[in-house]
Amino acid sequence: MTVDGRLARGERARAAALDAAVALATEAGLHGLSLAQLADTLGVSKSGLFAHWRSKEALQLAAIGRAVEQWQERIVAPGLRAPRGVRRIRALHDARIDFYAARVLPGGCFFANTQFEYNARPGPVRDRLAEAYAEWTAFLERLVQQAVDLGELPADLDVAQLAYEIDALGMSAAMQSRLLDPDAAYRHARRGLVDRLRALCPDPTLLPEGTR
Repeated sequence: MTVDGRLARGERARAAALDAAVALATEAGLHGLSLAQLADTLGVSKSGLFAHWRSKEALQLAAIGRAVEQWQERIVAPGLRAPRGVRRIRALHDARIDFYAARVLPGGCFFANTQFEYNARPGPVRDRLAEAYAEWTAFLERLVQQAVDLGELPADLDVAQLAYEIDALGMSAAMQSRLLDPDAAYRHARRGLVDRLRALCPDPTLLPEGTR
C-alpha cells in the first residue's frame, strides 16, 4: 500500500507538472519550455523533474501528449455525447469554442500557438505536432462522413473540404479571440458553422439557430 501510495502521488505530481507545462507553452512558447522554467513555476527542484523527463525535448513531447489528452477530455468527449451526424459536428465545434471561452489556458490554444511556432522547425517536436494535427483532421473527416452516411449531408459532399472549413473556423476563433473582441470571435465561429451545415443539411431542424 505504501508503494502504491507513492506511485499514485508521483503520477499526480507528474500530471500537475504537465498541466503547468502546457499552460506555460501557451504563454512563452513550446520551444522556450525547459525543465528549469517549469521547476521555477512549480517551486520544485530541477532534479525532481529530471526523474520524469531527461531532456528539454522529452518534456516538450510529454507536454504535447498532455495537450492531446486535455483536448480529448474537454472537446472530443463532450462532442461525442451528441447524436451522430450534424448535431455531433456542431456539439464538437461548440465544445471547442467553450474551451477557448473558458480561458483554461492563459495564452490561448496550445495547438494553434505551437503549430505556428513549429511550422518551420524540423525535428521530433514538429513531427509530433503534425501527427496530432493529422489525427484531429482525420477525426473531423470521420464525423463529416458519418453525417453523409446518415443522409444528413449530401452524398456528393467533399468531406475533406468541409472538415477543413470546420477546423478553420475554430482556428480563427482561437487567434482572433486573443487579439480582438473575444465574444464576437466566438459568436462568428459558432454562427459560421451552423450556417454552413444548415445550407447543406436536408433537415435544418436538426440545427436550430439557438441563442449562443
